[in-house]
Amino acid sequence: MAGRLLLLDTASLYYRAFFGLPDSLKAPDGTVVNAVRGMLDFTATLVERYEPEAVVACWDDDWRPQWRVDLVDTYKTQRLAEGSADSEETPDLLAPQVPLIAEVLAAAGIPMIGAADAEADDVIGTLVHRWKGPIDVVTGDRDLMQLVDDSQPVRLLYTARGVAKHEVVDDAWVEAKYGVPPSRYVDYAVLRGDASDGLPGVAGIGEKTAAALIAEHGDIDAILAAADDRSVTMRPKVRSSLQDSADYVARAREVVTVRAELDVPEVEPLQPLDEQAVATLTAFGERWGVESPVGRLVERLSR
Repeated sequence: MAGRLLLLDTASLYYRAFFGLPDSLKAPDGTVVNAVRGMLDFTATLVERYEPEAVVACWDDDWRPQWRVDLVDTYKTQRLAEGSADSEETPDLLAPQVPLIAEVLAAAGIPMIGAADAEADDVIGTLVHRWKGPIDVVTGDRDLMQLVDDSQPVRLLYTARGVAKHEVVDDAWVEAKYGVPPSRYVDYAVLRGDASDGLPGVAGIGEKTAAALIAEHGDIDAILAAADDRSVTMRPKVRSSLQDSADYVARAREVVTVRAELDVPEVEPLQPLDEQAVATLTAFGERWGVESPVGRLVERLSR
């Protein structure tokens, strides 16, 4: 059995740091470094608390893969609009910080793993299926609830309320929150829809109805079969909506399901920082005015 693996949904974390910390945090040359500082603090805090054997910064090589758009053409459409609440347009003050975050994590021995035509969620899904030990996934993305599994165990460190106030999500948490087990979360999300991802869901089916259908019938295939079976009791509007949405449901299920078979590197355990790594990190901290969070990370990784 391997030790604990900590998977960072990296963009989710550095966006949270960028919007959560003031842009008055600057390097000596005037570059805003609030996201860099926050990412370093988040990583140091999580490493100290959970003592992982390995840490991976999972990367969005493509935040809106074309194959998902081909399946559901509204997928993340609203995020294309700069200035919208869900916009994926990188803010001007954040863009220069992203390569700095990649640089400092690499210097700390934390690999950044992405894959062509794949989101960080897919990288996370692949590594979850490979690792033979406990896993904590740090994210604010509820779609990753589908990976929660007490038997491994796989948990989410769910940051919707902030990293400092993150919730530890296990099977019982998902069932209490959504009324379905994690293994049925994809079916639940497809039926309910998700406006933030441009997924309309099945007309007339909200969270309660989706959970009730799953509780009564099981997975989506069984629910669609029940809708076609007139001997099964079902509200007429729900029945007709399911029948009308059968094609959408099949496509949306593929969109929502995270991939588990990407060609990505194997995860290696964290290695103690040698003198060269410490010197590199110290120089980075001095250059970019983040000596304190760099020092915290060095201390945590040196234990």
